[in-house]
Amino acid sequence: MALKVAVQMDPLEGIDIRGDSTFALMLEAQRRGHALFAYEPKDLSFTPGRLAARGRCILVRDVPGDHFTAREPEVMDLSSFDVVLMRQDPPFDMAYITATHLLEHIHPETLVVNDPRAVRNAPEKLFVLEFADLTPPTLITRDLEALMAFREEHGDIILKPLYGNGGAGIFRLASDDANFLALVELFQQTFREPFIAQKYLPAVREGDKRIILVDGEVAGAINRVPRPGDVRSNMHVGGRPEPAELTEREREICARIGPVLKKRGLIFVGIDVIGGWLTEINVTSPTGIREVKRFGGPDIAALVWDAIEARLGRR
Repeated sequence: MALKVAVQMDPLEGIDIRGDSTFALMLEAQRRGHALFAYEPKDLSFTPGRLAARGRCILVRDVPGDHFTAREPEVMDLSSFDVVLMRQDPPFDMAYITATHLLEHIHPETLVVNDPRAVRNAPEKLFVLEFADLTPPTLITRDLEALMAFREEHGDIILKPLYGNGGAGIFRLASDDANFLALVELFQQTFREPFIAQKYLPAVREGDKRIILVDGEVAGAINRVPRPGDVRSNMHVGGRPEPAELTEREREICARIGPVLKKRGLIFVGIDVIGGWLTEINVTSPTGIREVKRFGGPDIAALVWDAIEARLGRR
């Protein structure tokens, strides 16, 4: 049975469809006969009892540079849809948090994927700390003395924003790096919230594995290898994707966190594992669908829609 699907996303005109997971989800939805409506978070409007969005009904096609056709913009009541995919990229700021509050007014009668309350309560670099025994040594703070003690204990460290994304603002600081104090000062001036320090994992040179879970079950994985001279493996900043198989340790990690994800209504999640250590749990707009399929892995977009349709009792 055809579904009405709204997609809350970044501007459709600007996406690179070759690696965009949101686009993959839209292609699969359309293949199944579902109708698509796309809008941006800034175009939400709420009055008590009604959440609406100004957006466009669209048709998509897998043609770079000519990937969609849209009707004229119109305002639609989001409660009239069967599914809303919340797929805008972070930063996970007050605008993002506000959108989760607004979407709660229609969920679960309209199924929001992922559950907006669960997304709000699971910032990627904080949620992971609920599984502290699976993560590398980590510190969240703005306090210089605490950071100095952490660095003294662990030597080489990674410093990054707590609510960043896509590899932005990630720095490796060696134990003797004279930029430490200046960089901490820059972070203190730039960010109002605490930031995160983690022990540097040399295994990142071999890759940062993105493992995708659908409704708590492993769906596929890719390895992302940093380019020479960089510690960041994100594909946004030049990381090279390659096919990957899961190790026994990685399967143990997924077995631990999978039931928690399913219970919280987090249908589509991407976790990051470096050298057997869990570093992030991505619940906002995880990526990797197209890369997994490109390397001969499963069609994760189809698995996500299978899970959504099962939740709606359509399969």
